[in-house]
Amino acid sequence: METKDYLKDIQDIKSMMAQSSQFISLSGFSGILAGIYAIIGAVIAYFLIENERSYYITLESATFKYILITAFIVLVLSIGTAYLLTIRKAKKVGEKVWNPTSKRLIINFSIPLITGGIFSLLLLKNGYYGLIAPITLIFYGLACVNASKYTLRDVRYLGITQILLGLIATEFSGYGLYFWVIGFGICHILYGSIMHFKYDRN
Repeated sequence: METKDYLKDIQDIKSMMAQSSQFISLSGFSGILAGIYAIIGAVIAYFLIENERSYYITLESATFKYILITAFIVLVLSIGTAYLLTIRKAKKVGEKVWNPTSKRLIINFSIPLITGGIFSLLLLKNGYYGLIAPITLIFYGLACVNASKYTLRDVRYLGITQILLGLIATEFSGYGLYFWVIGFGICHILYGSIMHFKYDRN
């Protein structure tokens, strides 16, 4: 009887240590919505590109500015949705949104993401348009992998998937928009659904 009690105590201690070192309030449903936003944004970008009369889209063109605005709106909606749903889930599980673990999560996620964003802008400035999609996928994947040790393990698998997609997209540089749909759209919906049914519904 005492042995069972000791084992239960050890399991409880392990559980508390895991919770203190991992931010578990990430919302899977926010990933699903982010994927939907990304697909809608990609569809809008596709029609903007198709309606462009000139063969090349320059940085000064109205089409490029509309695509940039669309991407910005998708980003804001994704971040805003993730923040609001994470707050709601954190309240349900009794976890603080801003704690040492969540701060480490954000820092480790932001470093590769910001680096990739700056690198993408430099590529854009120098006319390497075909590499934008692969680079954004790869660095986003690296950000997920880097941050995964502070949150749910599924984020790591999402990151690895994004990195592989980015490497494949490098070989097929003319299909960047389609890889964006797969990476930021379908993969987010898929992994968001897995996380939602594994964690959010408990």
